[in-house]
Amino acid sequence: MVKVKICGITNYDDALAAAEFGADALGFVFYKKSPRYISPEKAGEIISRIPPFVATVGVFVDEEKKRIERIMEQAGLDAAQFHGNEPPEACIIPKRTIKAIRVKELTDLEPMKEYKVGAFLLDTYTPEAPGGTGQIFNWSIALDAKVTGVRIILAGGLTPDNVAQAILMVKPYGVDVSSGVELEKGIKDHEKMRLFIHRAKEAIPFPGLVP
Repeated sequence: MVKVKICGITNYDDALAAAEFGADALGFVFYKKSPRYISPEKAGEIISRIPPFVATVGVFVDEEKKRIERIMEQAGLDAAQFHGNEPPEACIIPKRTIKAIRVKELTDLEPMKEYKVGAFLLDTYTPEAPGGTGQIFNWSIALDAKVTGVRIILAGGLTPDNVAQAILMVKPYGVDVSSGVELEKGIKDHEKMRLFIHRAKEAIPFPGLVP
C-alpha cells in the first residue's frame, strides 16, 4: 500500500487529524522563507503529542548540516528531506534521508545517480519556490525514475481529485501533499486530508486481491 505524507504541518490540530486519518508521515518545514515555516521548538511540541508509529520528516532547503542535525535532535524528527540544491555529500547524516528532485524534463533525473538516500521525492520545478506550489509535472517522467529501482515519492500538484490517478499511473512508494489539502497556506482542510489519504490508500489493492 502506498505511503502518504502530509507536509507543511504548522499546528497540532492538523497533525492529529492527519495521523487519525491514516497518514504515514508528517512533514515540518524549517525553511524560513516558506509560508509553512515552523520553529524547531513548536515542531517538537507537536511531535511529542502525536500518536506513535507516525513518522516525522524535517524539510530543509540548502541548510547547514550541523544545524540540520541540531534541529533533528531538538524536534525529535525521524527523517530529513533535502529540498534545495544540496550536493550528495550534504545529504549524508545519521538519519533516514529523502532528496527532492525538482522536475521539468527528463534530464532533471540525471543527478539522482549521485545520491545515497532512502528515497527521492519528485516535485514540480518552478523558478519561484523550492516546493509547495501546487503545480503538476509530467508523471511519465516519474516512470523513468522508477526504472532505476529507487524509491519514488510523488509530489507536485496532488489533490484528492487526482491522487488515485497518479498512483495508478506511477505506482510510487509514496505520495506527498501540502497545498493540495489546505484551506490557506499553512492551515489544512481536514476533509480534503481525509479524502486524500483515503483515496491514496484505496488506489492500489493488496496483491492477490480482486479489485
